Parts: sequence; C-alpha cells; structure tokens
Amino acid sequence: MSRPSEEQRAFIGQLNKLAERKDRGALAQLRRGLGGEPGSDLAMAPYVTRYIPAAAGVWEEAAYYLVAALFAWHPVDWAEAETEGHNLGASFARLAVSQGLSEGRIGSTEQRFVALLNSHRDDLYVHLRQAVGLLKSKEVPVDWAQLLADICRWNATDRPVQRAWAKAFWATGPVESDPAAAPDPSRETA
Repeated sequence: MSRPSEEQRAFIGQLNKLAERKDRGALAQLRRGLGGEPGSDLAMAPYVTRYIPAAAGVWEEAAYYLVAALFAWHPVDWAEAETEGHNLGASFARLAVSQGLSEGRIGSTEQRFVALLNSHRDDLYVHLRQAVGLLKSKEVPVDWAQLLADICRWNATDRPVQRAWAKAFWATGPVESDPAAAPDPSRETA
C-alpha cells in the first residue's frame, strides 16, 4: 500500500484545521463540490489549488477536489494514533462491526463495498460519495490522507489499491453469504 506523500498529508492537515475551527463557510464551499464532477466548482479553488503538486495530472488534481468535498461532508478522520495502515477497506470493516454484522450477514454493506472496488475511474466519485455517506451515517472515520493517495493510484494496472482495500475489509477471512453453498469438507478428495 502506497503511503500518502508529505504534500497529501499537509493538504489533509489544512482540511482538519478548517474542521477544528468550525469554519462553516469554507466547509460549505468545499461541500458544493459534491454536486458535480471533481474540480468543476471553482469556489473550492482557494482551499485546494495551492496544495496540488505542480506536476499533478488531471486525475490527481480531481482527486484533491474530490477528497476536499468528501472531507467537508464527513470531517471524521482516524485518530492520529490509529492512522497508520488504515484505508477505506478498514473503514468499511469498522462499519460492518458497528452494524453488528458478522460472516454471512454483511449483505448490502459488502455489496456496496464490492461495487466500489469494481468501479471504473470515471465513476469512482459517485461510488465514493455513496460510500462516504454510509460511513458518515455511522460516524465511521476515514483516513483522508490515505484515501487521497489511493485515489491517485486507482487506475494502476495491477490494482494495488483495490487489493489493499479488499484485504483490510476481509482480513478475518472470506464472508460466505450462503453457508449452505459452502463446499462440504467431507466430500473433498486429495
């Protein structure tokens, strides 16, 4: 899993400062970005542009705008001591636990998570809005710096982001939605 850069951490640090100060005006301007394609609402620019690396491409720039809008909507970050190694898969795992879901009962949470994992880069912002809305409803934290780093690498050929999220979500083992469909170990042959 790729770690967030210092620039990405600084950007999230600034967003956290807006939330800590309860800067409702700035957070409202950032939330406006939820209404369209990332970066389409330039009212966000004063809070985002200066943090985008000079060599950033269009996708990376859009990632900064997307994360800023999502953060402003749900400014709950993992506690400082908990941030290392958490990705959106870990947030979804915490959501499943908070809902009292266990193996075989994850249902719609798992379905939404799988849809997110399988989403094409062009549709990612829609799936992330839905995912963050679900996490927001249960006050589940998001490692925003890690999410920004992950979005920037979403389209990597070997899909390391998606694999890392899946590993974090299903860390305790595979979820069987239908125990009756599981193979009968007594019928296995060597």
